[in-house]
Amino acid sequence: MEFTLLQKRWLNVRVVSFTPVFALLFAFANATVSVAADHAPECIAYGRNIPVNNQQVLHWKRTTSNQFRERAHIQGVVVDVFPDKNGHEHFEINIGKHGEDVIEVIYNQDFGAVPNVRVGMEVEACGDYITSTAPSGPYPASPSGAIIHWVHMNPKHRGHEAGFMMIDGTLYGWDIENAGPKKPRPDRHPKPRKPKPRNH
Repeated sequence: MEFTLLQKRWLNVRVVSFTPVFALLFAFANATVSVAADHAPECIAYGRNIPVNNQQVLHWKRTTSNQFRERAHIQGVVVDVFPDKNGHEHFEINIGKHGEDVIEVIYNQDFGAVPNVRVGMEVEACGDYITSTAPSGPYPASPSGAIIHWVHMNPKHRGHEAGFMMIDGTLYGWDIENAGPKKPRPDRHPKPRKPKPRNH
């Protein structure tokens, strides 16, 4: 089928004018997919989704005894980074208006790598809150006086509710394909050896 010169010009103008529109739609679709991939999962406690509860967490920190446990969903800014311990990231975020309104976040690296955590990063975390003002078994007191841990998925779907962590808008702790220990860890509580009988 032959096109006249006028038809060819009209087709060319139509294609050129629509190309930016399609490019914008494609870019928007990709951006939407990216945002959806890093959307925070629900933070479940007792079968219901809980919103960010910073004030409740600060109340628990001020009023509960050592080892009090509850479900928490917090949001704040990194103010200190602690040394890595046994494959866990430890850092402190401020979740209130005052300098002492801090909580230690403990993240298990078995559930995916995280970026190099730095002061000023924004964090949202869902997990198990524990008041930690004194040592408990092998665990020392938290320098923040409280912790949130289990901020990752639960591949076994029993025992703990799943948690999550977002740093600067990116979701961590849900690396399903790579979840689980990467290398054997030493037993924290080795069994005492029985003494060998002596021959007389």
